[in-house]
Amino acid sequence: MAVASDLAFDPWDPAFVADPYPAYAELREQGRVRYFEPTDQWLVAHHADVSALLRDRRLGRTYLHRFSHEEFGRTPPPPEHEPFHTLNDHGMLDLEPPDHTRIRRLVSKAFTPRTVERLRPYVRTLADELVAGLVEAGGGDLLRDVAEPLPVAVIAEMLGIPESDRAPLRPWSADICGMYELNPSEEAAAKAVRASAEFSDYLRDLIAERRKNPGDDLISGLIAAHDEGDRLTEQEMISTCVLLLNAGHEATVNSTVNGWWALFRHPDQLAALRADHSLVPTAVEELMRFDTPLQLFERWVLDEIEIDGQVIPRGAEIAMLFGSANHDPAVFADPSRLDLTRRDNPHISFSAGIHYCIGAPLARIELAASMTALLERAPTLRPAAEPVRKPNFVIRGLEGLAVELG
Repeated sequence: MAVASDLAFDPWDPAFVADPYPAYAELREQGRVRYFEPTDQWLVAHHADVSALLRDRRLGRTYLHRFSHEEFGRTPPPPEHEPFHTLNDHGMLDLEPPDHTRIRRLVSKAFTPRTVERLRPYVRTLADELVAGLVEAGGGDLLRDVAEPLPVAVIAEMLGIPESDRAPLRPWSADICGMYELNPSEEAAAKAVRASAEFSDYLRDLIAERRKNPGDDLISGLIAAHDEGDRLTEQEMISTCVLLLNAGHEATVNSTVNGWWALFRHPDQLAALRADHSLVPTAVEELMRFDTPLQLFERWVLDEIEIDGQVIPRGAEIAMLFGSANHDPAVFADPSRLDLTRRDNPHISFSAGIHYCIGAPLARIELAASMTALLERAPTLRPAAEPVRKPNFVIRGLEGLAVELG
């Protein structure tokens, strides 16, 4: 068994978290798959393998549709974590067919190309307003003032969450997402459990209100679909709304601040973008590749597989390293170079297969809208201080990004 303990891969080391990409290069050179004992996972670092495994039906986001915990050789989660797992395990990201297919079909109606395209003027107007506020103040925190409020407002508007109720959404999301880190602490688990319970209670009340007074929003649409025969349990409805809120803004928030911090550190690329705003679409894709917002995605091995002669048994867990795959020189020419004109860019920041991000088109619109607004309204934007990187490895972002106008 190839064990990764001799590698620089250390997701709890601040130096690694600050820049994991050199360690990924070392990991790729060591082979196609390595066992990492601290998390009891098999690390997969090459783009071709990650891309193929995301589509491999011998792997799954859950195993409970086929096995009990005991049959799969896994210990059930502790009872005190139940609110988190009830919420998490009923969302489509952590379900397999046929439940995943049923829920995704319903939610997809809210993310058709026509529906998403209709949101473009609203997203652009909101981005302009947020950036105008930043400019009027002479600067601020790009994360707090632009990156966070834009996607949170958009997904909350889609769901039909009143503006007066939106303040706790981001803190709830951050606490819940803490459980997606590797070997989360008991403190992180307690926060996730509390946020799961509070968010679920809020949505249960909101769903009850929408049953009595339906509106033109996604929650009302899911209720109507249920009443017409496309059945969702109340828990599936709650879990779907939480997933859409969390997934609908986490990656966008982190892509925005990661991206601008990368631009500030590559002034030649930023100058080229400021000179030619038509680069925005390829810039969005390249910045998501260059500093990937979701570094790792996990799958359970439902049926034994083999990678490069290494048999990985049923019951094992695979950790697919998106950040490494997006820097694989077998796919990306000069991958450590930020190139906003890069055309051949098959990054996997939105995943692939049946769990491909349903909100990817909307995320692209949001990222392009905020970038364009900043380029047009704040052409002299510059960092005001060195940002502090969040200690998280899996979900990669900054604590904030202080900016000022030059």
